[in-house]
This record gives sequence, structure tokens and C-alpha cells, in this order.
Amino acid sequence: MNFTDFDFDQMFSMSDETNPLMMLVWILPIVLFVFYGQHIQLLVTSGEIKKGIKKLDGFRTNSKKELIDYVQKNISSTTDHTKKIEQFLDYFTIMPVEMDPNGIVDKVRHTVRSREEYTRNHVKSISPELSEIEISRIQTLLEIASSLQMIYKIVNHMFLTAKKQKNYPLILPVQMILPFLMEHATAMNAAIPAFKLGQPLGDGIGPMVVGKMMLNSEKEIISFQTVLAKIEYHNRKLFLLKAEGPGSTVGRPDDALQKIVDNNKIDAVIMIDAALKMEGEDSASVARGFGAAIGGIGTEKFQIEHITTQNKIPVFSIVVKQSVKEAITLMTEEIADQADNVRSQVYEMILENTTEGESIVVIGVGNTAGVIQ
Repeated sequence: MNFTDFDFDQMFSMSDETNPLMMLVWILPIVLFVFYGQHIQLLVTSGEIKKGIKKLDGFRTNSKKELIDYVQKNISSTTDHTKKIEQFLDYFTIMPVEMDPNGIVDKVRHTVRSREEYTRNHVKSISPELSEIEISRIQTLLEIASSLQMIYKIVNHMFLTAKKQKNYPLILPVQMILPFLMEHATAMNAAIPAFKLGQPLGDGIGPMVVGKMMLNSEKEIISFQTVLAKIEYHNRKLFLLKAEGPGSTVGRPDDALQKIVDNNKIDAVIMIDAALKMEGEDSASVARGFGAAIGGIGTEKFQIEHITTQNKIPVFSIVVKQSVKEAITLMTEEIADQADNVRSQVYEMILENTTEGESIVVIGVGNTAGVIQ
């Protein structure tokens, strides 16, 4: 086609007809995003959060039902304890003021232990025929149900507040922390059957290792729900500590260590515990370290560090890596299979870091549900 034959009038005519439409197609989304982008994002995010809240509501309802069923099944009384249990689920703990940090650990320990004692007494008041093992299981189920209820209430409150005010930035924190909260809530919900049946948990690998070490040895209760056994190994004296099984308890290893150190010269402390694995790490992998390997709110860790620092006692640790779910649900075969390996490493660590005639405290840290000694 010859250039001179091209119809420029037709081209400009087409351009005049199509350009406004194309401009509208491109500009309209920009205008919508500028004026309504926050609202659109709020709607999309709200849908995701609603699904999470619905799951959390199901978890808290299920945990309460499982708790009530367990209580009714294990007592002969015909009394309905539903109302009493529901009242406890809304109990809360107010931590001490932190304006003056001096002595804050003692205050927190007192508050937490007062709550634990109240919970035990509350469970005992349901029925005097409950055994110590059943009391510990019910106490744990109460804590799970209470925690799930609190998580649901907090997430639901933040979501409804943001929705009420149509405030998208306010909903961002919920969106960011929700996956982590859901991971923990899902794990707690999945842990209920194991606690009800008294089965070993992933977190019980420490007590399992020490429990095997103290088999066929004389045991004594040295502190609240904490067992001590003394054995000899290659001319070394070992003080073995674990929570008293097979009830659902972590004991009080800090109090036990204090009593041992008060009456004996201790040359080393070795702690065995479960540890959260990083993404990409293999479950049930074993690692050695230095320092107090113990979780919780930090009061027991502080006390153990204080005792060992005052007495210049080195603290060694061995941990078995696992996920949040693996830690508080039925112990997997891979984790259980590491018990003998960890025990061998404990003995190896003793020979490497101590000499004949010295004394070592070995502490199996964790919930000892389903693990005897």
C-alpha cells in the first residue's frame, strides 16, 4: 500500500472513538484503588481472618466439651459440673507491675504458683475421689481450654474493632500474627486426646531419657511433683531429676536443684529438653549446647541460672528439635527413637566434662505425661 493512500482521517477518527474508553479502563482501577483501596483490602483480609476466627471458635468449643466429658466420665457423681468449669475458663492472671524490675521474678513466680495451686484446689473440689494423676490431667485440660478461649477472644476483639471503625491499619497486626496463633491453637486442640489418655508427648523426651536412667534405682520426692534418684557412673555421682510421672506435670526442677546444691558440692548440671526446630531443620535432630535448656515464662530458668552462677557450676544442655505440634501432641516414633541416643550422649558429655569423684545433676525437662520413672 502506498503511504499516500493511507486514510489519516479514519485513523484519527478511530483514535477519537477508542482513546477515551481505553483511558477510562486504565484510570478507573487507579481511582478505585486511591479512594477505595483500603476498604477493598479490608474486605479481602476480613474474609481470611473470619475463617481463622471460625476455626478458633471450633477449637475452644471442642476443648470445653472434651474437658467436661472427661470430668463426667471419671467421677461417679451425677452432679453437672459444666457451670463450675465454665466459670473457671474465664479466670485471668494479672502479672505484677514491672516499673521497678528489682524482685520481679519472685513476684511472677508467686503469682503463677498461686494460680496453679488455685487450679488444683478447684479441680479437687469437683470430686474428692479423683486421683493425683486424674487431677493433673484435668488441670492441663483446663489450661488448654482456657488458653484457646483467650486466643479466640483476643483475635475476635481486634477483628471486630477494626471492622467497626473501618480501620485497615488496625487489622494488619491481626493478619500478621494470625498464622502463628493458628499454629499454636491447632497444636493445643490436637493435644487434647493425648492428655486425656495419658500418652507421652514430644515435650516428654527429657523426662523419658532421665526416667530410663533412673530405672531400678531408689527414688524420692525432692520437691513438688519432682523425683530424685542417685546413681553411680564411672566413679561419678549422678543426681537424676524429672517430673513425677505418669501424671501431666513438669514438676519444679529449680526448687529441686536448690535443695541438692544446698547439701552437696555439684560440679556440673546437664539439662535435656525439647526445643522448637527452625524451618528446614529435621524433626528429632539432636543438638548440644551450653546454658539452661528450659522453657516456660522464665522464672524457673532464672532460678536455675541464679543457683549455678552463685555456685560457679557449668550448665550443659542437649535438646531434641521438634515443631510446636510435635512438642505438645503424641510423641512421634522418630522422637521416641532418640531416647537411647540422647542417653548415650549424656553419658558421653559426663565423661568429657567431669572427672572421677565429681557430682553431676542431670535434669529431664518437660511434661512427663505418660512417662514413668
